[in-house]
Formats: sequence, structure tokens, C-alpha cells
Amino acid sequence: MFLPQARPIVQQLGASQIREVANAGIGMTDVLPFWFGEPDQMTPQFIRDAAKQALDAGDTFYTHNYGIPALRQAIASYLSHLHQPISMERVAVTSSGVSALMLVAQTILNPGDRVVAVTPLWPNLTEIPKILGANMVTVPLQFGLSWELDLPLLLNALTPDTKMLMLNSPNNPTGWVMPRDQQEMVLTHCRQYGIWILADDVYERLVYNDSSSVSNDPSALACAPSFLDIASPEDRVISTNSFSKSWLMTGWRLGWIVAPLSVMADLGKLIEFNTSCAPGFIQTAAIAALEQGEPIVQNTLIRYQAARDFLYQSLNDLPGITTPKPKGAMYLFFRFDGATDTLSLCKRLVKEAGLGLAPGSAFGAEGEGYVRWCFASSLDKLELGVQRLQRFMEKG
Repeated sequence: MFLPQARPIVQQLGASQIREVANAGIGMTDVLPFWFGEPDQMTPQFIRDAAKQALDAGDTFYTHNYGIPALRQAIASYLSHLHQPISMERVAVTSSGVSALMLVAQTILNPGDRVVAVTPLWPNLTEIPKILGANMVTVPLQFGLSWELDLPLLLNALTPDTKMLMLNSPNNPTGWVMPRDQQEMVLTHCRQYGIWILADDVYERLVYNDSSSVSNDPSALACAPSFLDIASPEDRVISTNSFSKSWLMTGWRLGWIVAPLSVMADLGKLIEFNTSCAPGFIQTAAIAALEQGEPIVQNTLIRYQAARDFLYQSLNDLPGITTPKPKGAMYLFFRFDGATDTLSLCKRLVKEAGLGLAPGSAFGAEGEGYVRWCFASSLDKLELGVQRLQRFMEKG
């Protein structure tokens, strides 16, 4: 008798090593959880109040596949202020940022398609094409004083038979930020060969003022360089984003897509067949986030920059640890000398030190030997975490 089983390609997917480490800490009351990409602050009150008011008003019904018009317009206006004019007709609201990524992949990719990604990279990005039967090719970032991209290496990988390039900048886990000149060369190259660019822009507002990627215009809002700044509406460029990081809304599961008009109708079909629509009361909360939340974004950025600077200095002061300074996002991805199995190492850190970090191997083979620390936390917690790591290393 044959056992019922999932498709072979699904069976071959690796389970999340970050979750595996977190599961090792279940039931332990004194673990400092820096493993997930999540802030230690709850969603601001005015955003929660907007959702409550929408619920009280009976906003419990289906909405349009693309999202309610008021939110789509708010997203379009927000992005037009950050980048260049974007019409609401190119915006689709999704039930989370990761759902946005899956929807884009379902829209574009066929089994056997060649997909290139710059790594180390959040595993959801590299696993989604595999679920659809596409073939992944990775181009590794270079480790040094900062994480950097070997642009000729990437361009050589973008062969004429490549269907899609996947980029996450600012990058999870390294904090690498792709500069404008590299984006322009990549866009020109992809135009030549008809290659789609999927830009995961979830951390675009988390870019730090010592980075050359930040505008010198004092009136400009902090924002990493984006393909939305330079692409035409007809380019094969799709941007995905989320409310999770910049507005402290991880548990709300709401994101969006900006795509060419020519694919929006088909994208709408896939939204219907995946989730139908995002909850209306959550979309109402997102409007409040966009219209009133800029002080939250600015305060978050200031807080994270202080946390990054503290953790960067503290970790580099520990013998056996080397970490580049991230230019964006909310993580330090540091080399742990002698580590050849960071999954086991991070499980030991949970059990023996009460310290929850993410293994570098979770982000692809290029990440082995490194560990990710999410610094979206208070300085007190970060300091305690460094003390625990130091004691762990001294014990050997």
C-alpha cells in the first residue's frame, strides 16, 4: 500500500531552520528571541484603533481582489512620493508580503524556468520558485568590511535564457543595499534579454544615514534606491512590499504588489484563487498607517540605527567574531570563527545561553559559518544578549 504523499518537489523543500531553532526554545522562559525579523514593540495604538473601529462598523465582508480603492490609492500616493508617479491601477493588496512573492512567482514562472537570486537570502524567496518547479541559480555577495555585490558575476549569470532575477535590497540577512548605479546596469541588462526583475522592497525605508544610498536632500524621506525610481511602467519590473517592518505590523499579514498594467488582470485571478482578498478591517488599519505613520517610521529608523551601532561595536569587540556594518534592514550577519554547523550552534545557544539567533545556513549554503542577529530591540536586551554570547564563548 502506498502512503499518501506530497509532490516530490515539496518533499524536497527544506524546513525553516529559523523555526527549528525557535522551536528548541519553546517552554523556556528566559530566552532572548533575536531569531525572527520582528520588532519588540507592538503596533502603534492609532493603527490598532483604526482596525477596531472598522470591526465595530461591521467591516467583516469580502473586498475587491486588488484591495479596497482607498488603500490602493494610499499606497500609490505613498510610493509616488518616495519614487516616481505610480497609478493605483498598478497596485494590488495582498495577504502578507510573502503572499505577494508567491503570487508574482505564480504569475511569471513556469516549471523549468531559470531564476537567479543574490544570496545569502531569506529562504522564502529561494524556495518559492522551487515549489513551482523553477531552477534556482545563486550569486553570492562578497564578505568584507561591508557585504558587496560582484556586479560582473551577476551580469554573467543573467543569461538570455533567464526568466527572472530576484533581489532583496536592503537585504535580509546581510543588510546589503544595492546602489543606484548597479540597479541601472542591471535594469539595462535585463531589458536587453527580457528578464523579469522581482524586487523585494520590504526594508526600503530601513536604510541608515551613514550609507551612500541615503539621499543628501534633507527634505527627502529615508529610502533605499529602488527599481521603482528608474523603471518605466512597461518594464518587466515587479516590486513587492509589506506593512510588517516599517510600521511594526508583522502579525497583521498585509502586503502589496506594484506590477505592469499588462499583468494586473492575471494577477487578480491568482489573488482570487489564493486568498480572494485581504481582510477589510486590516486594510483600513493600513490606510491609517500610511496616512499618519511617518513619525513611526522615522522613530523606528532612529531606534534601529542606535541598536545597529551598539551591536556592531559590541560584537566586533568579541574575539572570534567579525561583522560588517549593515547599510540597511534590521540584522547583523556576522562570521562566527570555527563554526561549520550553525544550526547546531544556534540550538546550543538557546539551550546553554538563553540566546535566540538565526543560523546562517538557513539563508543558503553561502550563509554557513555566519549567524544572523535581529537588532530590532531595546539596547538593554541587546546588551544582555551580548553578555550571554560572551559567556557562552568563554566556556568554549
